[in-house]
Amino acid sequence: MKIGSHFYFKPATTSLAVEATNFLCMKKLLILAVTFTLSAGVFAQDNMDKKMDHKMDEKMDKKMMMKDGVMMKDGKMMMMKDGETMMMDKDIEMSNGTMVMMDGTVKMKDGKTMMMKDGDQMSMNGKMGKMKMNKSMQHKM
Repeated sequence: MKIGSHFYFKPATTSLAVEATNFLCMKKLLILAVTFTLSAGVFAQDNMDKKMDHKMDEKMDKKMMMKDGVMMKDGKMMMMKDGETMMMDKDIEMSNGTMVMMDGTVKMKDGKTMMMKDGDQMSMNGKMGKMKMNKSMQHKM
């Protein structure tokens, strides 16, 4: 092959050797890229699992914490405020207009009355529920 005034010879064996070397190099790069991509996905999944576990723990902690409100415990009305539990010393009006008396009588805004039973709990917004307590909460009272 003639390029300008110079002759250029392209030996066939050198061309095949270069192509083979390039092919092996590309193959190694492809394997490396696939390995990197898969390992990045595994690490990302691991981080997501840790984040989800952390969020679940936070939700459980919030559910376990007593919210501000009142509850009937062993026939006595107790008041929870800022994580502290104390005997109820006066009648309390909830934000929805419900009145809770020291003896456990609940008078709704519409005039209906009911008596709280042991384990009943009412949050400060007037929502009624059953208090689930773990052993550490029972020892605090």
